[in-house]
Amino acid sequence: MSVPSTEYRISQHTSDKVTKAKVTLENFYSNLIFQNEERQNRHKKLEETISELTDEEKAERRSQHALKETEFLRLKRSRLGVDDFESLKVIGRGAFGEVRLVQKKDTGHIYAMKILRKADMHEREQVAHVRAERDILVEADNPWVVKMYYSFQDPQNLYLIMEFLPGGDMMTLLMKKDTLSEEATQFYIAETVLAIHSIHKLGFIHRDIKPDNLLLDSRGHIKLSDFGLCTGLKKAHRTEFYRDLSQAHASDFANKPMDSKRLAESWKKNRRALAYSTVGTPDYIAPEVFLQTGYTTTCDWWSLGVIMYEMLIGYPPFCSESPQETYRKVMNWRETLVFPPEVPISTRARDLTKRYCCDSEHRIGANGVEEIKSHQFFEGIDWEHIRERPAAIHIDVKSFDDTSNFDEFPDVELKPLAPAPKEGEEHKYKDWVFINYTYKRFEGLTQRGVSSRHPLAQSAMKRS
Repeated sequence: MSVPSTEYRISQHTSDKVTKAKVTLENFYSNLIFQNEERQNRHKKLEETISELTDEEKAERRSQHALKETEFLRLKRSRLGVDDFESLKVIGRGAFGEVRLVQKKDTGHIYAMKILRKADMHEREQVAHVRAERDILVEADNPWVVKMYYSFQDPQNLYLIMEFLPGGDMMTLLMKKDTLSEEATQFYIAETVLAIHSIHKLGFIHRDIKPDNLLLDSRGHIKLSDFGLCTGLKKAHRTEFYRDLSQAHASDFANKPMDSKRLAESWKKNRRALAYSTVGTPDYIAPEVFLQTGYTTTCDWWSLGVIMYEMLIGYPPFCSESPQETYRKVMNWRETLVFPPEVPISTRARDLTKRYCCDSEHRIGANGVEEIKSHQFFEGIDWEHIRERPAAIHIDVKSFDDTSNFDEFPDVELKPLAPAPKEGEEHKYKDWVFINYTYKRFEGLTQRGVSSRHPLAQSAMKRS
């Protein structure tokens, strides 16, 4: 006698729990492997730096390093939350949250805290983007990318604790200047080439290269960031926002020719508002990204060409009074990429810009970064030591917490951050898509010394 088969349906609740358990286990073991590799790399670097020391000095340095590793393991197990930081000032804002200048209470160190609201990440389908940003910042441990020291979460928000770069960003610098000299442009474009290449080597495509994401350190050197909170994570920087534009009719676009002076004035007038709005601008996005037929790392080189044009001419090549008209210009770049005769630039500068802003198959950089480095425009650049040389434009920074190179937000209230959840509450809110978001960098947890703002430092100065 045959037994009738019974079909069992798994509830959504059970399915979610299974998914969460799977992700948790996978992340647990992948983290163990990653942490072991990191520890071995730190040991390897130590041995390289002490190779020429005496045996006694080597033993001392190894002992100090072992203590740091032990301390790192202990501190990693401790819970880090918003209560560990004092908010000093809002230095950036956007559709999903804000960026604050903060001070870590126990060390006095100054950081930039990026706050992202979880609800908005879900609602606007930005979880993948946020995960990618966090992963890039963990992996990209080089001088060309802004350093992330910690990441953590609470029921409402995700937090990224980044190094604070008091030089501001390239957008602010370009707002102060009408145009940059070719010498200054050469310097900043060369540094950005190296910064973009450092991301490409890790297997990432930035896709949002624009002046807002080129930060300047205290010495005026470039560091690449994806501060999507202010500009990159907005609706306008997702290709979905522009899908309907490709179906628009010609009558939808207002075509008002303007001379270079009017274009520059219009661009400067609207630029800052665009940076903080939810509308944004498609000025720097490569045409193949809009087409969604597939794109490679070369889309970042297109964006760099747009920035180079803006540095030399005073506004981007496709800027218009509406995103739709800008989109039309980008898609018709063969006709719209023109150089105004009243703003003369060298033949080599014009050639490099046009080789950046062309079809992806023939774009400079498609055959590797050396193709870019060997272009005539970069003649005389010391690629190996450029970051050690003085920057093209001096950045005035009065202190390590100087925010004078950032916009003021007088209307934004510095509200207390949400407290960390009580013990046993966290599992109710911690959506599985944000599992493994927490990160603590070795240098961040083991560095010593306090800043001059810290009470310990102030009392020490009083005593001296």
